[in-house]
Amino acid sequence: MSHSKIFSGDLPELIYEVIKYFQNDYSTLYSCILVNRLWCRLAIPLLWENPFSFRTENYNFIGIYLHNLNDDLKIKLNECKIINNSLPSNTLFNYPSFLKYLNIYYFIYNVEMWFIKLENSRSYLVSDFKELIDISLFKVFIENEVNLHTLVIEITSIYYSKRLYNILELISQNTNFIHNIRNLKLHINKRDNENMIIKVLQVVNSHQHHKKFFIESDYFSFYQSLLLSKDYNCSNTLNTIIFYFVNFKDIINLKDIFEQLNVLESIHIFYCSSLNTKFTQQIINLTKPFKLKSLFLNGNSQIDESLLLLLQKSGDYLENLDFNPDYGQSLILRQQFLELFIKYCKNIKLLYFYFSNFDNRIIYLTLNLIENIKNLNYLLINTDENSQLIDNIERSSIILQNLGQALPSKMEYLCLFLCIKASDLEVFLRNSQNTFIKKLVIYNYIEYSDDNNILPFIKKYIMNEKRVEYLAIIDNFLKKDPRYIVESGDLSHLKNEVEEFKLRDIKVRCYNKLLNSSYWFIKDID
Repeated sequence: MSHSKIFSGDLPELIYEVIKYFQNDYSTLYSCILVNRLWCRLAIPLLWENPFSFRTENYNFIGIYLHNLNDDLKIKLNECKIINNSLPSNTLFNYPSFLKYLNIYYFIYNVEMWFIKLENSRSYLVSDFKELIDISLFKVFIENEVNLHTLVIEITSIYYSKRLYNILELISQNTNFIHNIRNLKLHINKRDNENMIIKVLQVVNSHQHHKKFFIESDYFSFYQSLLLSKDYNCSNTLNTIIFYFVNFKDIINLKDIFEQLNVLESIHIFYCSSLNTKFTQQIINLTKPFKLKSLFLNGNSQIDESLLLLLQKSGDYLENLDFNPDYGQSLILRQQFLELFIKYCKNIKLLYFYFSNFDNRIIYLTLNLIENIKNLNYLLINTDENSQLIDNIERSSIILQNLGQALPSKMEYLCLFLCIKASDLEVFLRNSQNTFIKKLVIYNYIEYSDDNNILPFIKKYIMNEKRVEYLAIIDNFLKKDPRYIVESGDLSHLKNEVEEFKLRDIKVRCYNKLLNSSYWFIKDID
């Protein structure tokens, strides 16, 4: 690097590396834009590489994209008085050229919400012009030779079927648009007409560099025929398979499918049924490793002892575990699972655990599992709200009395859905003083009593010591104490309290917005 570059203070390479660190921190990226021209030029591409995934209520970027329409389309839109003067008169950058990630479903949804925000969105022509905007924007992307990194074809709602079909038709007519895509993902979980599936196949066959398949319910046969087809070869590209609510009861040829996939790096099983001997035997007989990264079990999973063999084979790969088994499953089998989790699953990063119909032995085994996990980053613990109150108080007390000392020094997310006594919470907060938690979520459903206010302990151990970055709390106490009386019990509705936390750099958020559902976790898997 030249001396002139150093002394001028312009180090774009180094500055870009710093800014890139905030790639998914959009508020910080917006602040970077305001520093100077160099920082703005480096931050803008990061802000615009995946705008359709933003979970915000600001859809103005659609209008900025529309500025790139040709004059004929702009005139046509203005004539119909749909967008009037909502388009910017000029833009500073060629924003479409920065697009790297595109989920077609999110794209359509964002266009839909942009129309809703317009004052004259009740026009009888809106439906037709939503489709026109869809196609016009995709033509802008095509004409700007967008260099996409990831394209997600997601069919999750029949509401957008016609618009999705139109976009797929346009893509199939312009195959150069997806020619260089490194990651093409299929997510099909709604029944649709045959023409839609044919159109998806046309796009798929024009691009054989899949990296992810999302397989749901009865669509396994569609993917199975695709994977085993001689005309379609993804053996050296497909690295992720997600099974979601799939019933493995009558599925065969799993061994043939997995044996031919040479670069498969992760398999994810979410709430699937018939995880029994017939399924596990096909997996155990594989000559290749079965890299099971996620295993989410619930009451519909229909698991038996054979799954224990699968954990022995693949437990070392497991990173995401949701354990919520059937009420009818014996306590002995649950205990065996936990003992195997402790023995074989050392690399868990995300753990969702539901205590329903459990005895204390199960609770202590779970706490032992948490303590033995070195890289735990996400933890959700939930006792059964519908169980006897006295049982939940006892379970919650055991958890809070012992959990604090079992946590690692740093966590991304902790959610406690418990029957919390203030004295037990104080013990937990005191024992976990050496743990920083980026997002802390608490739902306390214990019955109201005058002496069970958890907020003072939250302020003492969390606010004063700045141990969290984001906080969300729902508490029955807040609903009935005359000092608060918040109908929802949500701390975020108490303006004075929110400002008090804000002064300590702690952001109080609505419970529903900070709660990490398994749905979004599954959707975000790369």
